[in-house]
Amino acid sequence: MPFIKTNGLRMYYEERGAGEPLVLIMGITAPGSVWEKHAACWSQKFRCILPDNRGVGRSSKPAGPYTSAMMADDYAGLMDKLGIKQARVVGCSMGSIIAQQLALRHPRQVRSLVLMCPWARCDAYARGVFEHMVAVKKCGSPTEFVRFLQLLIYSKGSWDDRKWQREFRAARQMAEDDPQPQPFAALKAQAAACTGHDAYAQLKRVKCPALVIGGAADIFTPPWMAQEVASQIPQCDLHLYPNAGHVFHWERLADFNPRVLKWLRAH
Repeated sequence: MPFIKTNGLRMYYEERGAGEPLVLIMGITAPGSVWEKHAACWSQKFRCILPDNRGVGRSSKPAGPYTSAMMADDYAGLMDKLGIKQARVVGCSMGSIIAQQLALRHPRQVRSLVLMCPWARCDAYARGVFEHMVAVKKCGSPTEFVRFLQLLIYSKGSWDDRKWQREFRAARQMAEDDPQPQPFAALKAQAAACTGHDAYAQLKRVKCPALVIGGAADIFTPPWMAQEVASQIPQCDLHLYPNAGHVFHWERLADFNPRVLKWLRAH
């Protein structure tokens, strides 16, 4: 199995495709395998790297708290070990704050950025959401934890759709049957990285081109967060999908994959 040691961490990763490197950074609770439907498209043109973040999947789960800067250093070390001098980087949700820090702390390693449902800093509401996520993980069943996440990340349109409802039920059952669920301490540590992130004042130093992309109906990381990030990065495009939630990249998959691929090829 492909593991590397980076920043005191044993980090698991997989690869898809060939060509110029594309590093994909997933969000809170999620392993790199969640990128599969996107990597299936993007790997036609790029060498896609799909790691498991610190605290989830097959990567090490050291005691927290974590920070977005610490997790960015994990990725800088991964790229060094893989001989990647510079890569395009796509980060989703928590992955977007890691990607921001990667561009700020290791600018020569980042050719361009796609920041999905990002935030530059948390307000009181966002901190409350992450704190409640931790509480549900601690006190609730795996089924109820996933139900809470689904309420946060999917739009009303998806909740009203029977096809999506079947997928929601299947995902909750998979969580109940998961033989290796994310430990509570690791989720709490990742949440600390999310709430502690504040790069607002530094984002003007990002030198590479960026695309900020999100859902206009996202209640988890609302549109103002994406707009704030986009306003701070000098070379930045912004696209918000109408009536889509935090997982706009699944709800609008048929448009999202080729749209991002086209942008990446141009940048």
